[in-house]
Amino acid sequence: MYSTIVRPWYREPWPWILAAGPIIVVIAAIYTAWLAVKSNDGLVTDDYYRKGLSANQTIARSEEAAKMGLVARIRVGTDVLSVRLHASDGKFVMPPTLMATITHPTRAGLDQSRVLTRSGDSYAGEFRLPAAGHWLVLLEDERKTWRLMGNVILPANGETLIGSPANAAASPIPADIRN
Repeated sequence: MYSTIVRPWYREPWPWILAAGPIIVVIAAIYTAWLAVKSNDGLVTDDYYRKGLSANQTIARSEEAAKMGLVARIRVGTDVLSVRLHASDGKFVMPPTLMATITHPTRAGLDQSRVLTRSGDSYAGEFRLPAAGHWLVLLEDERKTWRLMGNVILPANGETLIGSPANAAASPIPADIRN
């Protein structure tokens, strides 16, 4: 004859092993909900209307640069960024300074903004960038009437061209600006 000792269910290991999975999932869900409530979502803005108007102005400034046929030739040295501007619009006046902003697509801590001063037909300013990487370059005049934006991939051999002439057939890029 067999003698079986009946133990209460909570003294058996199998119910606890089977319940461990759902319990862990519930704890993880509560923790995730807490993170969602407490953390800042940087992609959501409270002032969406003003941001939308700002985006429209930004687009208009880019279109203004295209209308003038602005082209920038960018050269990145070890500690210097130099820019040569050309416009197909004969009324374009070279500004005394340019605002240059260099941003990294994924590493915001490396972003830099500088004022580039004019020296002859080019602008230059001090930038310290890593030897390799993908960078977004934004060039603006001091009154913020136009803007040029493009990509620079380092290390770069020679100069990088951003922008495009308004009418390439009617006003080609001069030989000293072309690659």
